[in-house]
Amino acid sequence: MGDIEAVPHIGDVVCAIIEKDGKFLIAQRPVGKSMASLWEFPGGKVHKNETGECALLRELQEELGITAKIIQRLTPVLHKYPDFSLRLIPYRCLLHEGEPKAMEHADLRWITPGEICLYTFPEADLPILEEYLGQIRTS
Repeated sequence: MGDIEAVPHIGDVVCAIIEKDGKFLIAQRPVGKSMASLWEFPGGKVHKNETGECALLRELQEELGITAKIIQRLTPVLHKYPDFSLRLIPYRCLLHEGEPKAMEHADLRWITPGEICLYTFPEADLPILEEYLGQIRTS
């Protein structure tokens, strides 16, 4: 029985909620990429034989020119878009060294939890935002 709904699974993708002074960093997807102009947490694909943590630190160096300190892994999200699926693995991080630069994104913003409603995120990011907001409200 073939699943007509089957879409390519791109594998594990890591993303970082980078916290600084009560705000966190979001990045705008560039024009020409899927979901262009939506806001997301920076990160990228996990390579073969690479841990999620190593992939995240590598991606943050490549995309933003920073080093971060991972403080917690949040709940991974398995999400199916119309044209692909992925497992998104979020990490809470602290900015360790450097000031983020938009090397692969259209824009970067430091926002407060109260400003989330002003930005549109990809569907896979929504459960992550919800979990993160629940955590910071109770901490």
